[in-house]
Amino acid sequence: MIIGTIQNIMRYPVKSFTGEYLSKARIMSYGIYGDRSHAFIDRTNRDKHLTITQFPEMVTYKAQFLGEESLEQFPKLKVTARDGAEYEWNEKALLERLEKETNRALEAITYSPIHVPFPAIEVDNILLISTEALAELSSSYGEPIDERRFRGNIIYDLQEMGIKEQDIIGKQIKIGSEVILEINQYCERCMIITVDPKTGTRQPNLLKQIVKERKNHFGVYARVIKTGTIHAGDQMTIL
Repeated sequence: MIIGTIQNIMRYPVKSFTGEYLSKARIMSYGIYGDRSHAFIDRTNRDKHLTITQFPEMVTYKAQFLGEESLEQFPKLKVTARDGAEYEWNEKALLERLEKETNRALEAITYSPIHVPFPAIEVDNILLISTEALAELSSSYGEPIDERRFRGNIIYDLQEMGIKEQDIIGKQIKIGSEVILEINQYCERCMIITVDPKTGTRQPNLLKQIVKERKNHFGVYARVIKTGTIHAGDQMTIL
C-alpha cells in the first residue's frame, strides 16, 4: 500500500550545524551518505560531541558537501557562518572561531564514508517527519514552524487517508525502487527544537507545546534494512 511521498531530503554533514537539502541521497547502512560524518569533540567535557545543547549558536552554521561522493573520502566540505564567512572543514580559522565562541577546547573529527557510528548518528539511522505533523503543530502554535528545527532526514507527505505516524511504527517501508527502512520508534524531543536555525535564539514554549499535545513525540526513527538511492518525489510503500 502506497502511504506517502517524499517531499524533502536533508543531510547534516556536521553534527549540530544546519544541513543541506538534497534532490537525491545515497542510503548507507548508517543512514544518508555523509550524515553527521563530521563533528567537534569537546575536550573540556569528557570528549563528548559538542552539540546545540551546549552551544545553541551551532545551528546558525551551515554545512554543504561540494563535489562527487566517494566511498574512499568525502567531498570538499564548505561551512558558512551566520555572518557569511566561509570556511573549509579542516581550516584552522574555523576551529579557532568555535573555540573562541564556546570557550572550550575542541577537536574537529571526520568519520569514514562507509561508517558513521553512534552517537554521531543519534538514536537510529534516519529520522522521518510528516508534513501533516508540521502543519498541525504550526496551527496549534500559532505561527509557521521551520522544519529544520526537527533535524529530520526525510520530510514526507502522508497520502493514505486515516494513516497516522503511529500506524507505521514496527512496519517496513519501501522508498522508491530500492531502499527499505524499518520504522522503530517515536523521536522524543529535547531543547534542540527550541533553537531557531536562523538566529540561534530560543523559544521554550515550542517544546512545551509538543509535550502537551504529542507526549513529547515528534517524528519517527528508522533503521536501514536495504541500501540504495532515494529521490525527492519517491513514493513510500508499506511492505
